[in-house]
Amino acid sequence: MTENNSAVSIRNVTKIFNQGRPNEVVALEDISLEIQPNEFVSLIGPSGCGKSTLLRIIAELLQPTRGEVQVYGKTAHQARLDQDYGFVFQSATLYDWRTVAKNVQLPLEVMGFSREQRKQRASEMLKLVELEGFENHYPWQLSGGMQQRVSIARALSFNPKLLLMDEPFGALDEMTRERMNLELQRIWDRTQTTIVFVTHSIPEAVFLSSRVVLLSPRPGRITEILDIDLPMPRAWEVREDPHYFELVNHLRDTLRAIEGGVQ
Repeated sequence: MTENNSAVSIRNVTKIFNQGRPNEVVALEDISLEIQPNEFVSLIGPSGCGKSTLLRIIAELLQPTRGEVQVYGKTAHQARLDQDYGFVFQSATLYDWRTVAKNVQLPLEVMGFSREQRKQRASEMLKLVELEGFENHYPWQLSGGMQQRVSIARALSFNPKLLLMDEPFGALDEMTRERMNLELQRIWDRTQTTIVFVTHSIPEAVFLSSRVVLLSPRPGRITEILDIDLPMPRAWEVREDPHYFELVNHLRDTLRAIEGGVQ
C-alpha cells in the first residue's frame, strides 16, 4: 500500500473468524474507506455487522484476514507502537484503586513522562472534560457519565492524532448520553483530533459526525457513506433542524431496507 494523506486508509479488508472450520464466520467483506484528518466518522449498522471488529482492526487489536490498514501513512502496527491513537471502550475501564488524576496519568506513566509532565497533562485533560476538582476522587465515587469523561481524558492524555471510540455512551441513560454528545462535540472542536466512532444510535451518529458509514448485515459491507452537512460546531438546536430529521430518517429507512433484504 502506498502512503497517502489520509488519517485512516482501509483497503479491501476482509475479516473471517475461525477460517476453514465448521463455525467459520465472515464478519467483514471487502471494506475500503478513507478517513481524512480531523474528520468525525461514525460507523453504524445492524447488530453483528462488524462495526467494532473494524474499529479493532484499525487499532491492531485484531488482524484482517485480507486487506491492509494504514494510520497516518503507517501500518496499523507501527501506529500502535508510536501511540498515534487512543481507544475509548463502552465501559470506562478505570482502575478503582487509582484516583481520577492517576487514571488519566496511566498512559503517560507507561510512556515514561516525568511526574511533573504527567500532573500537568492530567490537569489539562480534566479541565478539557470539565472535571476540575475531581482529581482526587476515585472512579466508584463518580457517575457513569463522569467515568466516561475520565476515560476520554485518559485516551487524549498523550495527544493522539486519532481517537477510536467503541459505543462509549451505550450504557448511559438518555439524558446523560445527550449531554455527553455535546461534550464530545466540544472536545472534538477544541482538539481537532480525528475520531472514528461506533454507535447503534442513528440520531447520535448524525448529531456528532461529519460522515456516517452504514454497514450491511453480516458479512459487513459498506452500504452507504453519507455526508452530514449540518453546521459546525453543533449546538443543541441542531436537533430541531428539519434537515437533521431528514438525515436521520434517510439512514433509518436505508437501514430498515437492508435489514429486510430490499437492497
